[in-house]
Amino acid sequence: MPASIPSPPSDWQIIQVGQWIHSWFPAWPAAWGQIHVYALCILAGIIAAILMANHRLNQRGAERWVILDIAIWTVALGIVVARFYHVFTHPGDYFGAGKNTWNITQPGSIWAVWEGGNAYYGALLGGALGAYIGSRFTGLRFTAIVDAIAPGMLAAQALGRLGNWFNHELFGLPTPDGAWWGLKIESSNAAWPIGLPDDTLFQPTFLYEIIWNIIGIIVIYALRKKLDLQWGKVLAVYLIWQGIGRSFFESIRVDPSEYYFGIRANVWAAIAAIVIGIVILIVQTRRHPGAEPSPYLPGREWTPQSAVDSGETYSDSDDDETVVDEESDEAATSGAKVAS
Repeated sequence: MPASIPSPPSDWQIIQVGQWIHSWFPAWPAAWGQIHVYALCILAGIIAAILMANHRLNQRGAERWVILDIAIWTVALGIVVARFYHVFTHPGDYFGAGKNTWNITQPGSIWAVWEGGNAYYGALLGGALGAYIGSRFTGLRFTAIVDAIAPGMLAAQALGRLGNWFNHELFGLPTPDGAWWGLKIESSNAAWPIGLPDDTLFQPTFLYEIIWNIIGIIVIYALRKKLDLQWGKVLAVYLIWQGIGRSFFESIRVDPSEYYFGIRANVWAAIAAIVIGIVILIVQTRRHPGAEPSPYLPGREWTPQSAVDSGETYSDSDDDETVVDEESDEAATSGAKVAS
């Protein structure tokens, strides 16, 4: 076997917390408390995206942690739409004879998000809808929200791809003979192409995407600093960057997918992302050549609580007015004494 990238052992996919608790408290069922590493990777990605977006919004003068009010919507809708997008672009995995479509207690159901299978473009659509709803509640501009979130989404996607590695999924075509970067996958894997030798190595698409996304974060931060990208232009760069990368990564994956005109559905989605990103960049540059006046919509600006609490502000003139008032009182008193 040539040098290769190993896949983690299958028993690393789940952390058996329930068994550990059961060893201390026998009344606790050992099956209760399974934590999937894939889910931990997704959670780490969500946290990273929230922290990065919060930092950017704070830089622009938004209320601290207002991103949490938005994340409630973006995360929930992102996960739901991502799952259903994946299910309906991979119907053969979930529907048909012998498939467990609906039973959540058995492997392979459409509800089992912890088993993997959360489509990126579904998460993007659901997250965008969540960001719009969040903007209505918080008063933040939709463009300010998506521009703040975009780099964090690259970080979230990079961390999420580690989960795919643990799950032994989303690998690419066989690597050339002797390629040291090939990914080792067990031949019993459901996505293993029929007829290939057991020692075949595959393109580590998870690693390609991790590297691509990290570079994308650097590119976006550099362009944002140099060009002061606002009004949704950061999102536009993000869509173009992701579309370019994923149009390649999706084209070399071996897992089954729906095809339209001989091209995978997700490749079409990647092309659409590039086009949408270019359109946003052109339109917003023409409509808004300058900077956003505020991350908030007009009339919805946030005022720090300290400024609200201090109804009266202090200035040096306050002391001057006090002195004048005291002198006037003394003069009036003196005049009254003389008159008496």
